[in-house]
Amino acid sequence: MLQAKTRWRQKTGNEELIENLSHSLGLTPFVTALLVHRGLQTETAITNFLYTEKQDFHDPFLLQDMKKVTDRIYRAIKEKEHVLIFGDYDADGVSSTTVLYEALQELGAQVEFYIPNRFTEGYGPNEGAFRWAKEAGFSLIITVDTGISAVKEANLAKELGIDLIITDHHEPPPHLPDAYAIIHPKLDDYPFKELAGVGVAFKVAHALLGRVPEHLLEIAVIGTIADLVPLHGENRLLAKRGIEKLRQTKRPGLLALLQLANSNPKEANEETIGFTIGPRINAVGRLEDAAPAVHLLLTKDMEEAKALAEEIDVLNKHRQEIVKQIAQEAIQEVEELYPPEQNKVLVIAREGWNAGVVGIVASKLVERFYRPTIILSIDRDKGIAKGSARSIEGFDLFANLSDCRDILPHFGGHPMAAGMTLQLEDVDELRVRLNKLADIQLMPEDLLPVTAIDVTCQPRDITLSSIAEMSMLAPFGVGNPKPRLLIEDASLESIRQIGADGSHLKLTMRDEEVKLDGVGFGFGQAAEEISPISKVSIVGEASINEWNNVRKPQIMIADIAVTDWQLFDWRSMRNVEKHIAMLPKNKVKIVYFRPETLEKFSVDEYRDYLIPAAKASSHMEGNYVILLDMPPTTEHLRQMFINAFPARIYAVFYQEMQHTFSTIPTREHFKWYYSFLRQQAPFSIVKHGAQLCAHKGWSKDTVNFMTMVFFELEFVKIKDGVIFIAHQTQKRDLTESATYREKVNQLQLEKELVYSTYQQLKMWFQHMKDGSAHEEALR
Repeated sequence: MLQAKTRWRQKTGNEELIENLSHSLGLTPFVTALLVHRGLQTETAITNFLYTEKQDFHDPFLLQDMKKVTDRIYRAIKEKEHVLIFGDYDADGVSSTTVLYEALQELGAQVEFYIPNRFTEGYGPNEGAFRWAKEAGFSLIITVDTGISAVKEANLAKELGIDLIITDHHEPPPHLPDAYAIIHPKLDDYPFKELAGVGVAFKVAHALLGRVPEHLLEIAVIGTIADLVPLHGENRLLAKRGIEKLRQTKRPGLLALLQLANSNPKEANEETIGFTIGPRINAVGRLEDAAPAVHLLLTKDMEEAKALAEEIDVLNKHRQEIVKQIAQEAIQEVEELYPPEQNKVLVIAREGWNAGVVGIVASKLVERFYRPTIILSIDRDKGIAKGSARSIEGFDLFANLSDCRDILPHFGGHPMAAGMTLQLEDVDELRVRLNKLADIQLMPEDLLPVTAIDVTCQPRDITLSSIAEMSMLAPFGVGNPKPRLLIEDASLESIRQIGADGSHLKLTMRDEEVKLDGVGFGFGQAAEEISPISKVSIVGEASINEWNNVRKPQIMIADIAVTDWQLFDWRSMRNVEKHIAMLPKNKVKIVYFRPETLEKFSVDEYRDYLIPAAKASSHMEGNYVILLDMPPTTEHLRQMFINAFPARIYAVFYQEMQHTFSTIPTREHFKWYYSFLRQQAPFSIVKHGAQLCAHKGWSKDTVNFMTMVFFELEFVKIKDGVIFIAHQTQKRDLTESATYREKVNQLQLEKELVYSTYQQLKMWFQHMKDGSAHEEALR
């Protein structure tokens, strides 16, 4: 066996429905099953999902307060009021600010933007910023991607005589701010609830301009993908059309950023945003003031764009270094102070950590430990801890943090991510409370990562055409991940470690006449844990490998497992101890039949894992059993496996003497030797044994063996190395001698266990396993 690293959760669907839809839509059954398993159960649903060009954006006036908002903004434009867009410092906030700023500028508004400094002001609207806005002459503030929890700040705006319009998408609190108006998709019957902050800003721009602002889609797509909102419904429409616009962009800022990252705009996709544009824009607000990121998106000057892009790229590299260092320190603290086996929620805090990157660090710890994680930066001067949280499936962060609202004066977010500020003395209390809540909500199995599998297939199903068909599901992201495929019990053509340090895996599966390559980054060790004829099950993503103008389908491995027991042939291996050291000690059981065998191996450090064969039967289940030496008989092995069969068998079968290469006397040999003894007795085997061996070409062991057989059959007597013929003997068969039987049995065992092929040995153990299982069933 090879245990998968994650829990595999397979989706299922109505096979008849899949067949019918496949026929009516002209899609392969394989891809149709994938769509049905994702909840698209009708022709209309599938058509709408795949062909977004036939869809329109929802009417923005379906959003509550939209008419009130547009009327107020039009009045501000007409009366030349100063309008302030109050944004956020992440990629969603920056793109939201850009979208609304450009829409208002297009309408002739006197508009400026303001993004708070993460370090000096913290998240969201704040008193200092609002008082500054009043003094600067702003009479209308519009928040984007923030503000839904700003109850105190909304009251202040009223006191200052500023109209506050809030546009946001974060989870609404129980008590909403008393603002002039609120645009939020979750507060009314708007058809789609999962817009990002930039999606809400885009709807406001749509309403203000009286048309879909196509020219802003290349900006709206950045926040939509970077903020990890579900990519279905209107978000899918924004993302798909936004990527099309991004491929044709003429914006100097985007072109400069992509050029710096060696990314071709014409080949842009969701990964371009998720791994190239988004992280760089986020880096600005994580380390400094986010305003340069907005200026980058707004600028019309290529030289300015290049300068801003270079500044942002440097910040991003610096951010990567900081994240790496903090992650190492946080991991060390978890392992030393808050071990995961005792903490279902990790709350890690330290002074000096950069508060701008703790969200990334939290994500890295979730990947490593698969626990809801909060990373906090301590500010002792202010007596506070500020940080970010990331969660796992089954633990709603926002709901559970809401239960701790009394010690969280500032927090907000989603079920899977949140940000917060709290008093330093409340950090330990937060850890205790969240762990108590997790003890109730999370079962042990919930703390194993989940891999959702879209469809089960065979290697022959993964072709260039089926991959092209799957690409119609793009753009991929939250709510619409890249299809995860399961190939069950595939036969292996080859498997090997690749990479300079052997840390990666390359294998080839065989399916009738079809071969399919698989590549697993970080799975190199699996090559040592999969035996030659094992069937493997692989979860991964289909892709196309292009090399020397040849295009081939392949699967990028996300997880791998072997569900059946495995045999590993160590019979001729040197330095067995070195290979034992590579196995997990908690699984290893080293079984020996003869105590003297242990003297031949350096296994002192495995003293706790050494088991005499007579006691081994209770140590089989799920373990890796190393059979160090040869059993006396087949029955000894059978008794070991009578209760359970191991997950793996490592066959060493060391023996001091090899019976196969010693002469097995025939009956003619025995007949001649007995006749010789009758003539020569008394015969001193000590004095004349060597002459006898030389005369007949026998070995000393052969003569001693036949002598012992005659002795056990009472044909001869032996005293002081002299052989005497026994009188009045009965006729007896050679098999009545224990020595003869043991020799024959050992010879047969050697043929079956030592000198058999790998396939023969595997079959031999399989028959034993099947026999033990049958015997167990009869009990």
